[in-house]
Order: sequence, then structure tokens, then C-alpha cells
Amino acid sequence: MDSKMEKKSEAVLDMSPKSTVEGGVEDIYGEDCATEDQLITPWAFVVSSGYNLLRDPRYNKGLAFTENERDVHYLRGLLPPAIMPQELQEKRLMQSLRRYEVPLNKYVALMELEERNERLFYKLLIDNVEELLPIVYTPTVGEACQKYGSIFKRSQGLYISLKEKGRILEVLKNWPERKIQVIVVTDGERILGLGDLGCQGMGIPVGKLALYTALGGVRPSACLPITIDVGTNNEQLLEDEFYIGLRQKRATGKEYYDFLDEFMKAVKQNYGEKVLVQYEDFANHNAFELLAKYGTTHLVFNDDIQGTAAVVLAGLVASLKLLGGSLADHTFLFFGAGEAGTGIAELIALAISKKSNAPVEEARKNIWLVDSKGLIVNARKESLQAHKKPWAHEHEPVNNLLDTVKAIKPAAIIGTSGVGQTFTKEVIEAMASINKRPLIMALSNPTAQSECTAEEAYTWSEGRAVFASGSPFPSVEYNNKLHIPSQANNCYIFPGFGFGLVMAGAIRVHNDMLLAASEALAGQVTEEHYGKGMIYPPFGNIRKISAHIAANVAAKAYELGVATRLPQPADLVKYAESCMYTPNYRSYR
Repeated sequence: MDSKMEKKSEAVLDMSPKSTVEGGVEDIYGEDCATEDQLITPWAFVVSSGYNLLRDPRYNKGLAFTENERDVHYLRGLLPPAIMPQELQEKRLMQSLRRYEVPLNKYVALMELEERNERLFYKLLIDNVEELLPIVYTPTVGEACQKYGSIFKRSQGLYISLKEKGRILEVLKNWPERKIQVIVVTDGERILGLGDLGCQGMGIPVGKLALYTALGGVRPSACLPITIDVGTNNEQLLEDEFYIGLRQKRATGKEYYDFLDEFMKAVKQNYGEKVLVQYEDFANHNAFELLAKYGTTHLVFNDDIQGTAAVVLAGLVASLKLLGGSLADHTFLFFGAGEAGTGIAELIALAISKKSNAPVEEARKNIWLVDSKGLIVNARKESLQAHKKPWAHEHEPVNNLLDTVKAIKPAAIIGTSGVGQTFTKEVIEAMASINKRPLIMALSNPTAQSECTAEEAYTWSEGRAVFASGSPFPSVEYNNKLHIPSQANNCYIFPGFGFGLVMAGAIRVHNDMLLAASEALAGQVTEEHYGKGMIYPPFGNIRKISAHIAANVAAKAYELGVATRLPQPADLVKYAESCMYTPNYRSYR
């Protein structure tokens, strides 16, 4: 036999093991260090074959099974005779998806695909990311969470309720995968801008982890979505006969924090020091408390606070090419002082402090926040929540956003309020009268909660606004010029950020890593993008962007001494690209 053919057909388990990104756990099946032309074994608890193989989403290839695979794995008669390669399957499914007019129907169809053919699901998502991102994530995932009880068919993660108090470790062991690298967990209390959706918030961890794989390259089997069910205060859900969660009011105080403490200890005991726990859509008061409490003992990350902050900072750094000057030269005004607003503000202050060698307290003076009661000023300090107090500056009280803009004269207004249509015509016009290129960031999700639309921002500023939003908006033509709105979506940051932590075997998250991620993202914006008014690169390049972010984050982890995967790879970008999960079908022996 030809030596080349012998090498090509060599099974991966017969080869010497190679180093891969496994968070410290050996890849015993060899699946993830196999190249696409090497043979792998479709393991479950036994070798999967026949009807069971077609029902195993990790290994099912549908009509793509070859003639030989159909013989070897007892598939004859279980499939039609045609052989359809993955590319043709993808084309057929995309045509089918595009026939749906209702986005929620597309969401349901995609989730069903993930449950029957994992690799084809990720192939679709990676190759059509700009089209499908609004389906698997915001804004459609918000509607999916609202109706999760009605569309629920099969569990896609772990549900840990108060019924399991004292037994959380046992529940974690029920999950079939042992090599978990990333957990996304929510308690459902503040889902997007939609409020308390209780147990139905599971759509968020499921969607986020799909993006960890598609955009960041983390293996699907290493991802675990979890919902902590401590009840809900949503009366409509409690009365809904199809509600899937506990029918009781939310646990609070000591009962709540004791339950979360048991969860965090069980996670570390079961999965080790290097598993990343990403908090998602917790209410403000709990989000800050959990991040502060476990940030020094676990590898934790809050996407609403830290991820949003990093992506917005990247947009601000990139926008300096259009606005001129440095961050320290400009004043920033936030409309909304919750976990997102204060998290972004703090990271901006840290970036200004690092660049200008000024104390963070001094850097904060460039940043102003407005909450539901008006501008946050010293006169209100005694009544403010702890996370708002650092932003109370000396100024006369101002009760509304328009008067605040006129008084503060910011270069940028950043909306994190969750209240739609609050950047009014008067507010945008005031910004345009103060700045040659006003920066308008309407970040609240979903679309209905956006502070203004792209068309409104461009029209009311006479085409001079630099605009970014949390949810996607279509391009706008104004005065014969095409304006392409930027989307300040967390998806730019968290997949690459998390992958960088896994890649380095990091044991803690540090603010310097967030700054490193922001710098990497801003560095991907080209002159061509600036010419179209964009301050973020297009999503079509997201895997390349994620690789650069992962490399920057990993480099910072090594620099700070919190990386455990040694020695450090010489070229972290190439290493990141080589370690990314790819969804192409494998050949079975």
C-alpha cells in the first residue's frame, strides 16, 4: 500500500498524543487533536452505530454517511440511498430557514437542528453568522425566553432549583460530560431588557454557549448551560400553566446567597480550578455581589458588567480615529447606572488611568451617569447604591437627559437604561450642536428597548453621528451617503475572551485582561470600516477577531502569572487558530 495512503487512513488513537486546549483534562478519545483526514471513533458510552448513531447529535451526519460508513455502522436501510455532502446539506437548510417569516420559528428550527446534528448546526452558524446571529442571540432569543415554556421540547442544560439544596454536587454529576471548560449560568431575574423570566431564562446560557463554540472555538462538549431556579416574582409566569420552573416567589437574602455558595463550591469541586463560570443576566444587586465575592477565589466573569464594558471600550478607542484626541480628552455621559453602565464606566476610567498615569479617581471625573432620578451628583451621595457612589461628582442637580447633555457637553452618550426611545430628537440635536461627530451608543436590548434607532441618530444629526447599538439595525442612506451602523455586541468579546482563558489555563480574571481584549478588538477596525462610519469590524471575520482577542487575553494571563498551561506558545494567535473547534464532518472507521 502507498505510504501516503497509509498515513491518511491512520487512526488518531494510534498516534502519539498532542497538546490541545483541554483545560488540563486529557482528550482520551483523540477526537479534538485529529485532523479532518484522520479517522476517529464515534464514542458514546459504547461505540455508537445503527439507529443510535443517527440519534446521537455529536456524531450524526444525516445523508453525508459514506457507503463504507453505512456498511460498517449498520446504517443500511435506515437512510435514503442518496449521499449528500455537508455543504449541500447546509445549502438546503439555509433555504428552508429563509422560508420562515417569523424569527421565532427560525430559532426553534435551529435549536431542533442542534439537537439532531451538532456539527451541521455549527457549520450553518459559522458560515452565516451575520444572518443567524440575531436568531440565536438578541433580539430573537429574548422572545424565545418569554415563550420558553411553550416551545420547550428537550432539556439543553442543567436546571438547579431550590429542591436540590444540599445536593448540587450530585446534580452536576448527572451531566454526562466531565471535561467542562465553560459554564454560563443565570438565575433569570433580569433577562435582557425583559425583566424576571425565572426558569425560562435558560435560553440565554444556551445561546451564549452556542456562540462560545461558533465564534470562539470552544468545543460544544466542554460547554455547560445552567439555570439556577430560586423562583420568580413574575406573576404572569406563576399563573401560566406551561411555566417550567418553581411556582414560588424568589428566594432572597441569606437563603439565596447560601444556595449560590453551595453551587460555586460544587462547581470547583467537580470541574476544578480552571473552569470558567460566566454569570449572565443576574439582577444588579446580586451581580455585583457575586462578582466581588467569587472573583478572588474562582475563575468568574460577568458578561453584563465586564463583557459589555470591554466591547464598549473597544468602540470608544476605535472611535477616536473619527473623533480625534485621546480618551482623556473627552467627556462621556451614561444614561443608565446599572451593572452595565457602571461596569463600562469603570473600565473606561481604568483605561484612561493606565494611558495617562493618573489615579482612577481622577479619571472618573471625565465620566458622568444619569439614573432614573437624574444626574448622579454629590448632593445625592447618601441615598445612592454602593456601585453608583464613585460617580457622584460636584454639580447642580439635573433631572432630565436633555438638560444634562446641555450642561455636561459630552462627546458621547451611552445608553444602558433598558428604556426605549429615550434618545429623543432634541437630545440628538443637542449632541450634534456640541460635537462635529457626536458618538451615539444606544446599547439596550432587545431592539424595542434601544434608546434610539440608527435612522433617527443619522437623520437628527444630519448624517454626522457615529452610531452603535446593542441590537442590529439596517444600513441608512442619508444625503446620498450610505451609513453602516455598528453593533456593540458582547459577542465580539466574550467568546474570544473565554477561549483565551481556557487556552492559557487561567485561574483568575483580571481587569488588565479586559483592557487587552478591548485593544485587540479595536485593532481589527480598518480604514475601510472607518470610511463607512463603523467603529467595530464586520461579524463575518469574527473567528479571526476572536483568535486575536484570545491571544491578547492569554498573553496577559501569562504576564500576570495566572496561566497554568506551560510553556507559553511562541505564537499565540496561530496557537488559538489551531485549537479552535471546526464543525466539518469527520470520517468514521
